[in-house]
Amino acid sequence: MPEVAGVGEPAPEVYRAAADLRTALRTFARRSEQLAREQGLTPQQYMLLLLIKGAPDGGERSTVTDLARRLQLGQSTVTELVQRAEDAGLLQRSASGADARVSWLSLTPEGSRRLAAVVVNVGPERRRLVDMLSSLENTPD
Repeated sequence: MPEVAGVGEPAPEVYRAAADLRTALRTFARRSEQLAREQGLTPQQYMLLLLIKGAPDGGERSTVTDLARRLQLGQSTVTELVQRAEDAGLLQRSASGADARVSWLSLTPEGSRRLAAVVVNVGPERRRLVDMLSSLENTPD
C-alpha cells in the first residue's frame, strides 16, 4: 500500500464517502444559488441575508464585522455587499444604542420575504445533505 505523507492510503470507501460529500455540498450550493436567483437575489445577497436572519444569538441582526468573520471576507468587501443590499431594499441599518460606532443590520420585509422563499424551497436538499452528513459518522477516517 503506498504511503501518503507518512500515513497508509485510505480505504476505497473513504474516497467514496469524500466524493459523495463533495458532490452533495456542491449540489446543495448550486440549488441554493438557483433558488436565490429565482427570487432576484445574487448568491452573495442570499448568504448575507441568511447570516443576518440566522444570527447565532437569535437576534436576527448582525454587524458588518461579524458578517465579515462569518463569511470569511474582508471588511471592505462586506461593506460593499451590505451597501448594495441596502440600496436594493433588502436590509436596513440601525444605530446601536450602546456604541455609536456600531450599526446593526436587519432584513426589511422584502428581504425577509425573498429569503424565506429560498429557505423553504431549498428544504429538501438541506434534509438530504443533513442525512448524508449523519451517515458519514459511521465512515472510517
